[in-house]
Amino acid sequence: MKTQTGTTTIATDYLWFETKERKELLNITDHLEALVEKSGISDGFCLVSAMHITAGIWVNDNEPGLWQDLQTWLEELAPAKPDYLHHKTGEDNADAHLKRTLLHHQTILPITEGKLDLGPWEQVFYAEFDGQRRKRVVVKIYGISKG
Repeated sequence: MKTQTGTTTIATDYLWFETKERKELLNITDHLEALVEKSGISDGFCLVSAMHITAGIWVNDNEPGLWQDLQTWLEELAPAKPDYLHHKTGEDNADAHLKRTLLHHQTILPITEGKLDLGPWEQVFYAEFDGQRRKRVVVKIYGISKG
């Protein structure tokens, strides 16, 4: 086991998105790596949380066939349809809320030696289910500072 000592640091930043489509999957791994680098944290955790109730965070393979499989699976479990009770409020996005619930809204990623410590195929995605408007993701990075 490797133990590190040093100054504990917490860094907070935001990523903003306005997708072109109502449903999109955006790879945000490079953005997160840049924020980890900027934070100066060498060992700790990176919390990534979609701050909207119709968006999620997904960690998986960067492979288009899998992305389509995900969309198909979510549509089977939470299909876009007009008869949700939520639609009685004037909204038309109940399926987006349910898809977000299935996918989940956040993840915690390890940081080791100043980098996200992801598996060989893991990438981090922002999943939008009711887009075409400005939304944000909070990124909280917590750990031991470099040096």
